[in-house]
Amino acid sequence: MAAQHYERTGHPFTARYAEAALARISLEPGSRILDVAAGTGALALVAARTGAQVLATDFSPAMVARIAAAGIPNVEVRVMDGQALALPDGAFDAVFSIFGVIMFPHWRKGLAEMARVTRPGGHGVVATWQERGAATFLLLGHIRRDLFPGRDSMAMPEAVGALSDPDDFAREMIAAGYRDPSIEPVTHSYELDVADLDDPDTLFGMSPDWTSLSDEEKADVVAEVRRMAKGAPVLPVPSTALIGVARR
Repeated sequence: MAAQHYERTGHPFTARYAEAALARISLEPGSRILDVAAGTGALALVAARTGAQVLATDFSPAMVARIAAAGIPNVEVRVMDGQALALPDGAFDAVFSIFGVIMFPHWRKGLAEMARVTRPGGHGVVATWQERGAATFLLLGHIRRDLFPGRDSMAMPEAVGALSDPDDFAREMIAAGYRDPSIEPVTHSYELDVADLDDPDTLFGMSPDWTSLSDEEKADVVAEVRRMAKGAPVLPVPSTALIGVARR
């Protein structure tokens, strides 16, 4: 159920940031593109429409299989650890990671691997969330702080905190082997379907911010989301990402 819910809601949401990332560089038909930690393929599938030759990699065989199931001829998929890419130096015109590398335990190694396989003059493009995350994670964290002040919230991945400041983000891209980084905020609203509150365990997933609550507290959270929606069928949750673009 959670995977199906993500396919319906999360993939279209992240695809909007993938499109924003792709719009920041110029690609030509035949450009060699790598999508690191591709997940459900939001970037890879959008990039394929440009006529680029896309390699989508992910540590998860299930995610790779989802992308392969799309059956797009100019998209190749491979199971691969983004912290140790089994790919030659300088093999790609552009290397992307849309909310992928930021989840790695050794995310700096992931950034360095992205730079290693980018050709000289090519681009590296990385998207990260700001410090409090996005979508249902952002909303749930906000509500927890209001309803249960003083409670610890879910710790975000280390990279999210380290890259939340644009200057720090730029320094990390340079340290990885890129140059001339440009960091821009991009905001889109996650459209939360209020009807999904009928199954809040699926809506909020396995987030510790949700699973650590008692049944009474969960009911309070659901009631607060309904109050915020004010009877509307959809509650927009504005979510800001930072997109970093740099040259090799």
